[in-house]
Amino acid sequence: MFTESRVKRRKRKTAVSRDIGLEIGWICGKYFFNMQHLHYGYWTADLPVNLANVHLAQANYVKFLMSHIPEGVKTILDVGCGTGQLARELKNAGYKVDCISPNAMFAERTRSLLGPESTIFECTFEQFSTDKRYDLVMFAESFQYIGAHNAINKSFDLLRDGGHLLICDYFAMPLPEKAGMSGGERWGRFTDVIAGSAFASVEDIDVTEQMAPTLDVVNDIFKEALLPTVTLATRLATDRHPWLTKLVTWIYRKRIAKINAKYFSGKTTGQTFKKCKSYRLLLYRKTGSAADRLPAVDQSASACTVE
Repeated sequence: MFTESRVKRRKRKTAVSRDIGLEIGWICGKYFFNMQHLHYGYWTADLPVNLANVHLAQANYVKFLMSHIPEGVKTILDVGCGTGQLARELKNAGYKVDCISPNAMFAERTRSLLGPESTIFECTFEQFSTDKRYDLVMFAESFQYIGAHNAINKSFDLLRDGGHLLICDYFAMPLPEKAGMSGGERWGRFTDVIAGSAFASVEDIDVTEQMAPTLDVVNDIFKEALLPTVTLATRLATDRHPWLTKLVTWIYRKRIAKINAKYFSGKTTGQTFKKCKSYRLLLYRKTGSAADRLPAVDQSASACTVE
């Protein structure tokens, strides 16, 4: 019981940290760099890779994603809708869109963007429950946070017969040694799960090359802006409160070392991303009936429902 509680606390802290990080990233990106989305950018050959063009690369991403929505789709469930900007683009294109967001700030913003025609479910995908059935369940960089089995099984239940599952996200590739970049559902595990499900592959497009430059921009931000700022702040703290600064630095030395290795080591680059990850657009069609769904897994979270 003690171990289970500790695991739950760790997951909760991770989720809170991720939410706060996303909120900070979106606020800074929106007000300083004209960014409306939280996802990667799709960098075409004619688009220079720099911070000023991130919002254009993100717009390319939206166009690319929407161009692969199958003909005949009318209703969409956007899982992990972020700031709601993609959902608004979908609505403006004529789709009926509902969204899932566990983040209160993003959920409220999405409501204001979409209006009463859309339902925003403020909960996790695991908690989500509804009698509605959709033509398309979409994961735009949210699949990795749920887990393949849960995501595929619940998507199966939420789709009408012949409906589609659209995933646009990166996956962790098998490597002989740790390459310095974490995150992403394991590709091998995903392919095993989807192969055992009642989903037929329609499209599988590798766009790692087009997405990877986003990490070069992120690395430049860390190197040219955040690192100098942190260095100056540390110098100021050491000058004003030398003993306290030394004490705090020593107490949190492991965490500081982890942050430095992750963000300031220069490993967060497009080249490293291409080595560790595979960014793919995956489209599947539901082919089976309720009897063909994957075996259920235990879910202890309380349900989030809207009548």
